[in-house]
Amino acid sequence: MGGCTSKPSSSVKPKDAFPQNDDSTPAHPGKSPVRTSTAVKSSPFLPFYTPSPARHRRNKSRDGGGGGESKSVTSTPLRQLARAFHPPSPAKHIRDVLRRRKGKKEATLPAEKKQTEEEKEREEVGLDKRFGFSREFQSRMELGEEIGRGHFGYTCSAKFKKGELKDHEVAVKVIPKSKMTTAISIEDVRREVKILRALSGHNNLVQFYDAFEDNANVYIVMELCGGGELLDRILARGGKYSEDDAKAVLTQILNVVAFCHLQGVVHRDLKPENFLYTSKEDNSQLKVIDFGLSDFVRPDERLNDIVGSAYYVAPEVLHRSYTTEADVWSIGVIAYILLCGSRPFWARTESGIFRAVLKTDPSFSEPPWPSLSFEAKDFVKRLLYKDPRKRMTASQALMHPWIAGCKKMNIPFDILIFRQMKAYLKSSSLRKAALTALSKTLITDELLYLKAQFALLAPNKNGLITLDNIRSALASNATEAMKESRIPDFLALLNGLEYKGMDFEEFCAASISVHQHESLDCWEQSVRHAYELFEMNGNRVIVIEELASELGVGSSIPVHTILHDWIRHTDGKLSFLGFVKLLHGVSTRQPLAKTR
Repeated sequence: MGGCTSKPSSSVKPKDAFPQNDDSTPAHPGKSPVRTSTAVKSSPFLPFYTPSPARHRRNKSRDGGGGGESKSVTSTPLRQLARAFHPPSPAKHIRDVLRRRKGKKEATLPAEKKQTEEEKEREEVGLDKRFGFSREFQSRMELGEEIGRGHFGYTCSAKFKKGELKDHEVAVKVIPKSKMTTAISIEDVRREVKILRALSGHNNLVQFYDAFEDNANVYIVMELCGGGELLDRILARGGKYSEDDAKAVLTQILNVVAFCHLQGVVHRDLKPENFLYTSKEDNSQLKVIDFGLSDFVRPDERLNDIVGSAYYVAPEVLHRSYTTEADVWSIGVIAYILLCGSRPFWARTESGIFRAVLKTDPSFSEPPWPSLSFEAKDFVKRLLYKDPRKRMTASQALMHPWIAGCKKMNIPFDILIFRQMKAYLKSSSLRKAALTALSKTLITDELLYLKAQFALLAPNKNGLITLDNIRSALASNATEAMKESRIPDFLALLNGLEYKGMDFEEFCAASISVHQHESLDCWEQSVRHAYELFEMNGNRVIVIEELASELGVGSSIPVHTILHDWIRHTDGKLSFLGFVKLLHGVSTRQPLAKTR
């Protein structure tokens, strides 16, 4: 993942005053943003000030982090990093059109068919706001002072009154049930608690204690992190970290995100505001918070609702087809900010940010990038590939040469491995032979990553991994979230390993990511060498009908016309073009399986 690397892609200003809307975070005395926007006046000191559109989410009646308006004021000069200002949903213009259409439609309806305010209130009263949480909050917790307020809730310090945790200080997010005006907002609260309860056992994950409710409120009790946001420390440093200091931050972020992804949880709102330090000390632990936008995702499933924060949102989220790789993009943006103090994608408007995310490449030519190491630049570039199939996973990023030499660490399982293995086991013998040939050209960093993953699956004394090995290895790392995201069910589809083991050589062929390998500078050399090996060991005479059958693409005339170029006319064997196409195979992407 280093060594043979990808080609290059094509100071913080002081904070000034303008209104900023924030929402209270569950475990933080500060605040995190919501989705409203405010007009910005020009400054006499700078050519212009622009808001920093950062909050993107579904149009819900409840914000994921409690929601609210901050008393703090900041501004964003040019593209330099400053406290983020948080705008409406990325789909705002679409909703405005729909709202106008609805208004016109309602204007044409007979008076008796128009829904009155009283009817809407009656519908709200009919919502079931019982969550099944404990109702012993008053007897078990002593609520302290408010430490953060939002439009949809507020956060307080608190202490346990009794039990093993007596007098232990925590943070309590209080969400009034009166603010839960739709079934979606109720489900948001339910899912957030479910994810917090299902995830456990990682040092960089905010600790969840319990959830309570009464007739008026829901109370989410979590660890109190008193060290402030990562964003505050970035600003305090003037927006630039040394490479070593950036590694220390990113290693913690990648570790916890890889853990969440293994459990089948995608965070969907990773940004510096959602990472808190446990104390004010420089070397204190970093914790990820705010799972209000998070969701469970199956390994073969893609999500399609647009959520997140504008500067950190991945291109595939805007295209409404994404999975865990969207979180990795957000980490890439954070890495870029840590190392140079400015955002990789910037514009003065929300739509401009989206265009930049979709169309432009981050700049690595402006200072300080020329003075940074090649490995640091390569690391960030490979997190910010617009094609998520080429992007590193969180586990792979921990094995990148820039990070790997930082310190000894436990590399987590990579869920990508299981997706690749499933596709391999379903492939034809011809494609398996092609992948085997390509695996012979893997570079050192790729081999180190695959060796680490293979070792985690605990091969038996014969050096083979079986389905039982995989089940056992995962069981030792599983939380309740893994069951919820149906990863055990997905592994059951690896039935090709039920009665047969897989050695390391075949594991490399099964686990190699062709798209990631294709992003390396040495791709042309590698694939040419792989084709030579394939010619010697795997190529064979094949007819178009057989090729179409192996690929599972049917036998229509248009398909035959395309596949005709794949076969060498001189001897009926696969051509170089056909070999490259075969490596990529039929897309393993599933149709959108979840709609909200």
